Amino acid sequence: MIFQAIDDNRDCVGVYVDGELVFDELPANLSKTWKYAAYLDNMDVEYAYLYASGRPLEDVCPDYMKPDWKRVKRTFEAYLKTFQIAKISLYDNCVYDLVPHGFLKDFFDVRNNITKHVFENYQKPKNYDFLNQTYKTVYDIKHQKLNIDFSSTRTANLSHAMKGHLHNLKKYDKRCVYNIFGTVTGRFTNVSNSFPILTLPKQLRTIIRPQNDWFLALDYNGAEVRTLLSLLGEEQPEHDIHDWNAKNIFDTRLDRDVAKKRFFAWLYNPRSDDIKSDLYDREKILELYWDNNTLVTPYDRELTVDRDRALNYCLQSTCADTISDRMNKIHAFLQDKKSKIAFSVHDEVVIDVTDDEKKYIPEIIELFSNNKLGKFSATVKAGRDFGNLKRLNL
Repeated sequence: MIFQAIDDNRDCVGVYVDGELVFDELPANLSKTWKYAAYLDNMDVEYAYLYASGRPLEDVCPDYMKPDWKRVKRTFEAYLKTFQIAKISLYDNCVYDLVPHGFLKDFFDVRNNITKHVFENYQKPKNYDFLNQTYKTVYDIKHQKLNIDFSSTRTANLSHAMKGHLHNLKKYDKRCVYNIFGTVTGRFTNVSNSFPILTLPKQLRTIIRPQNDWFLALDYNGAEVRTLLSLLGEEQPEHDIHDWNAKNIFDTRLDRDVAKKRFFAWLYNPRSDDIKSDLYDREKILELYWDNNTLVTPYDRELTVDRDRALNYCLQSTCADTISDRMNKIHAFLQDKKSKIAFSVHDEVVIDVTDDEKKYIPEIIELFSNNKLGKFSATVKAGRDFGNLKRLNL
């Protein structure tokens, strides 16, 4: 049965179904809705938002419903504006305690009809299950407040521009909200007005502190290069991949950083012949995953792309989805623990760890290292704030 979750707050249980608002005890036959809410977690529910690849309701609304949708949306946005002016947070209050129930019935009835249209006219994505897991992981991250200490940065050491950037950060909500459909390749973007963790300058990272005791940060050494090797069925060097390339791929031994720059300049330029090695067979990747129009990654993400960008999209998308997949696994592992995923920054997953749960770190590292493509060498760092993470050798 199609229904609508009234609020996405875990403690604000309520749905619109069969023309009525139902609270606390939810009907057992609920099956399809627009978006996820935490109190739906143990129910077998499908989400039209994922069918629509994250497009907003107005974009998927059929023309004959648009007048009704514009009408209720305009009124709902007026309520939200009022709450904003009054400094009423919907993270701390239930929407059904603030908005008249008569209007909520009208609003969710229109949304119900649009949801029904999406399920009837949109195809279920091949990677729906993966998207669903990622969607729920970032939902939980959204409902965790960041511990931000603006006084922790020595402003005397900052440039004038960086001081201005630090001041501007104070206007953002202290929550990290991701759009999992923000890029075609699967890399996250931050939702407007949420804390811009993805674009936070390194000089200002010290303002981010753990809610628990310290941060544990995990990323892969040479993630995209290791992804390429895995897709080609080649063995992974156990030590630094760029140092290995410097010694084994180039005719003359280069400095690691120079080798890294030359490698990527060659990798993503189809016309470059700077590297001549059977190990890195770019054409084979195209033969395996691209059909001259559509790229299908190992995570069943489908991308329409031309030849010049096909390899780039394949590696970046597969790498991004690998990180998301590992984040989902770690998130599931931590469900009954006090430690939690704090946020993710590109290829890095940052975990907020308690001192008494340090014993789980080796297991977490194993979960991160062993992914769908094989075992990748992981870089592990730890620290008391996000700006001072030190290499952790276990």
